[in-house]
Amino acid sequence: MKSKTEADDVFQDAFITLFQKIDQYQFKGSFEGWAKRIFVNEALEVLRKKQRQLHVAINTEIQVEDTHENNNENRSVTVSQNELLEHIQQLPDNYRMIFNLFVFEGYSHKEISEKLNMAEGTSKSLLSRAKNLLRSKINEETSKKVS
Repeated sequence: MKSKTEADDVFQDAFITLFQKIDQYQFKGSFEGWAKRIFVNEALEVLRKKQRQLHVAINTEIQVEDTHENNNENRSVTVSQNELLEHIQQLPDNYRMIFNLFVFEGYSHKEISEKLNMAEGTSKSLLSRAKNLLRSKINEETSKKVS
């Protein structure tokens, strides 16, 4: 989610859903895994609702980004966890959603595409763009620190 308040709302809604569906837990697999699915699905549902509003913005961002060449150097940069999380939070919603699902939640592009009703290639493209945007933000910040 974009803000802590929004994340708190989703978290609370997921807990409500969990308690409403607790009788559906069949003691197959871990409770934590079952609960995690509820929380992830709740967040995805909120993002799906937002996705309709973002559709025009997503297309515009992709077209704009396609016109720029990416000339990044290969170099190693150290960034603190807090700085990295800040940069991730600043990503556009669609990039952040795909990045989080792929990197942190461990979903495959096929699973992401099924959950979000998009082509698998779109998921791959958005992840690539998210990584490039993160890389450029980190490089920009690193350059400021060195100056």
